[in-house]
Amino acid sequence: MPHGTTDEEAARRYPFPQPAALEAPVEWGRMRQECPVARVTLPSGDEATLLTRYDHVRSALSDPRLSREGAANEDAARVAEGEGDIFNSPMARTLNAVGHERWRRLLGRWFTAKRIRALRPDMERVTERLIDELTARPGPADLVAGLAFPFPVYIICAMLGVPDQDRDAFKSWSDTFLSVTKYSAAEMATAQGEFAVYMTDLIADKRAALEAGRVTEGEEDLLTLLLTAPDSEGAVLPDDALVATGQALLLAGHETTAGFIAVMVAQLLSDRSRWERLLADRTLIRPAVEEVLRIDPSNGFGMVRYVHEDIEFGEELVPRGTTVVCSMSAANRDERAFTDADSMDLSRSPNPHLTFGAGPHSCLGQPLARTEMQTVLEVLLRRLPGLELAVEKGKLRQVEGLLTGPLRELPVTW
Repeated sequence: MPHGTTDEEAARRYPFPQPAALEAPVEWGRMRQECPVARVTLPSGDEATLLTRYDHVRSALSDPRLSREGAANEDAARVAEGEGDIFNSPMARTLNAVGHERWRRLLGRWFTAKRIRALRPDMERVTERLIDELTARPGPADLVAGLAFPFPVYIICAMLGVPDQDRDAFKSWSDTFLSVTKYSAAEMATAQGEFAVYMTDLIADKRAALEAGRVTEGEEDLLTLLLTAPDSEGAVLPDDALVATGQALLLAGHETTAGFIAVMVAQLLSDRSRWERLLADRTLIRPAVEEVLRIDPSNGFGMVRYVHEDIEFGEELVPRGTTVVCSMSAANRDERAFTDADSMDLSRSPNPHLTFGAGPHSCLGQPLARTEMQTVLEVLLRRLPGLELAVEKGKLRQVEGLLTGPLRELPVTW
């Protein structure tokens, strides 16, 4: 058995269950202490190596000997059964074929902090409108359905030039893309096919509008710009890569951020002193968002990497051909990297959490997610200072069977 694992360790089932929606799996702490490089069994039945310590995870995410692209290799472990696994989906394979560096350089010019800050007035207007609609009726109300989910959908749809009335379809498609056990392999493959057809048609419509001169210069959406934008080699993305790019940006641009926003509000309201502290000192909004991102247990599956050359983590040798799962959420609670790691400190600084990854594959959209979370929190504090949970925090429920564990609903009063 590779790198000294025992039969008991090899039988571990991953991901680990959370005792409650806002609580981390107890296994994270135990593994960081006793078995930081552990063999686990994924929902597909394949085995992988799980990393839970901060220095190991950060190293794995940055080391060129491990790659995201290798997840498509024949001997790579599959997260879910069949071809529905998002790490081995047609979307992922297409983007891997383009080349991560080329794709990131091309997209990166539109995801700079400066460009994202310019969107803030629109974000504030959308937040204000959604709060108006949420509070038009007596509480309690569901903050997930009323704000956390529709807000990032409106923003990413506006950026990409996608009709926001299709957001319910995006929700369904993204759930299946992120499925671990919630959907069957056939359901996942069907949803991925439907999403690809939708995006193919949308891009064809944008190309036709561009060729017919119906697009005003300076008002182009991101997908329209990508139709003609050359990369560093003077080439534009082929159509299949444009389709995959649209899918990836829509998935990342609304599903993850919606979960972050809901958990952010839930964490801050679960101990009312946190909310009161922010009401008294708005300069804490930025560090509070970072601390929510660090301590959030709902994004707990992690990132999958394939080992191309033997590599050591501490004293453990992980051989070539191993599939590694980097648990950023477990690493974010590592006592070696953070003082009082399991406690929420709204003024924590510095806060080098790994929620958005590390190295060349770190999340391209992190400036967008951060700005969205800060904007929503700022407007909520101003508009609804009396916001409270309408249920006990232990009764909050998660969506089960996905790579992430977003809240099903967040009942609040004001």
